[in-house]
Amino acid sequence: MGDREAPQTHVAGYAEILLGACATGRRLTRDELEARRVQGERAAEAGLPLRGLIREHLAVTREIQPRLASGSTGPLLAAVEQAVDAFAEGYERAQHQAVRQEEAARREFIDDLLYGRSDLGRLAERAERFGLLLSQAHAVAVATGPEPYGDGYPVARGIEEAVLARFGNRKILLATKDGRLVCVAPGDQPDVLGYFAKRAYAATDGGRVAIGRSHPGTGGVVHSYEEALNALELAERMGLEGPVLHAADLLVYPVLTRDRQAMADLVESVLGPLTQARGGAQPLLDTLAAYFESGCVATEAARRLSLSVRALTYRLERIHRLTAADPADPAHRYTLQTAVIGARLLGWPGTGD
Repeated sequence: MGDREAPQTHVAGYAEILLGACATGRRLTRDELEARRVQGERAAEAGLPLRGLIREHLAVTREIQPRLASGSTGPLLAAVEQAVDAFAEGYERAQHQAVRQEEAARREFIDDLLYGRSDLGRLAERAERFGLLLSQAHAVAVATGPEPYGDGYPVARGIEEAVLARFGNRKILLATKDGRLVCVAPGDQPDVLGYFAKRAYAATDGGRVAIGRSHPGTGGVVHSYEEALNALELAERMGLEGPVLHAADLLVYPVLTRDRQAMADLVESVLGPLTQARGGAQPLLDTLAAYFESGCVATEAARRLSLSVRALTYRLERIHRLTAADPADPAHRYTLQTAVIGARLLGWPGTGD
């Protein structure tokens, strides 16, 4: 079927319907309307533009008009309106169905991609349909906000439109997953994820973005995605500051917790005596954390804790007496700081871990 004949195929039977309706001035029957809807669906499935199809209907209308009895203009216009409306309804119905199928296929692909499911070769073939070349290295950024992200939400849609408007010719995939917004980009184009992070942070009040490292191959997307998720979880547990987290900057934390029992033993051995303090261990643990995070500068640590320098100094002395480790002594500092990090990672002393 050639391109010129294709639209004509979908007006087959239309002239007969008009002539039959105009002969008695009746409305189109249910079967006639359904026949036009079916033709509209088929035309949409064939990828034909609706404007051209409407022109074909009007051309057929003009052709049969001279064959009608005088005074049939009213019934003709009424029949044309019903027939074309039914045709357009079928056309739109097919388009909506195609959109739903495309959305379902995209959602299934994203789930398989981010969870590493499906045959890797088949996954790579499907990825090309959505603009990704999985033979290359990719990195993933994950954004969270005060409210969950969802497909079609104004915030998510605005971020996606901004990123695609700036990097539309890049191999980028944006999607929502489990209430988060995800951006997958080639690993050699960090500017894409950097811009995505900037837009995501600007679009939310209190949002945060984590960026995984670049990894090659089909499994690289999964690896980077998991790194970004772990970075978000780690930031929550550790109280890390900053709207953008890079997994590459946080590699020390998984190393420290690789032997969880050893870390728990270190925390209990070094910091356990703090539980004997009045008020418990938490205030002194917070003091150590602020002291180390401020570069062991007492005035800055005191400001962060809303304490006087004298009160901070008293707390540090109390820690020294209880643990026999001096936070100001470089020989003790590393052990204390590692134990403080471990306490945060393990939720000590709140969970009793």
